[in-house]
Amino acid sequence: MQHILSLVRRCVEDYDMIDAGETVAVGVSGGKDSVLTLAALAHLRRFYPKKFDVVAVTIDSGTPGMDFTPIADLCRELEVPYYVEAVPIYEVVFQARQEKNPCSLCAKFRRGALSTKLNALGISKIALGHHYDDAVETMLMSLFIEGRISCFQPVTYLDRTQVTQIRPLLYVQEREVRGAVKRLGLPVVENPCPANGSTKREEMKELIRSLDQQFPGVKKRIFGAIQRYPLYGWSTEELQR
Repeated sequence: MQHILSLVRRCVEDYDMIDAGETVAVGVSGGKDSVLTLAALAHLRRFYPKKFDVVAVTIDSGTPGMDFTPIADLCRELEVPYYVEAVPIYEVVFQARQEKNPCSLCAKFRRGALSTKLNALGISKIALGHHYDDAVETMLMSLFIEGRISCFQPVTYLDRTQVTQIRPLLYVQEREVRGAVKRLGLPVVENPCPANGSTKREEMKELIRSLDQQFPGVKKRIFGAIQRYPLYGWSTEELQR
């Protein structure tokens, strides 16, 4: 946890993600990334100079077989309030509409449900579990599939809902996430979604693994290029002026 916390704290400080006195919600899907984000921020709040509170929010999409009891237990252990919002996303996406490419619509519904819940709670900041590898994959997917160079931002303000998204895990690589979750014994809720493991992102993961074998360090250089280019919202030098 000390290693993860050092990376998370540096990311939070580099991009000025958290202000003193605010409450940060963590969007907890039950996967390894969001669970580690929750644990890291719950620990960080204990010693971070800017005092802040943490709550956890889960959007229960109604996917059969998903049980968030272990997440509720973790939240009690971390002394973090936990909110679960049931939204019939699975029913709409897979049963009513039978989407052939469901991930985009599902993500859109989840984002909307999260923003609605945050507005109801009076919270204007949410931490998402995107990590180092997610940024590299997103940039390459944008380039190869859409023909443009772009990526999500470390800090994103959504003016329509007045919610700010932060991504404090951006300096943590996926292998570090996987190792930390295992060593810390954090609970992971397996996702039985029919589309799980068969997405374009999974194909991109395989491509990057192949490139990294042929050109060692290529992933690190791509991430560095995102910051140095810089893509909008990624320049740490602009924030420090």
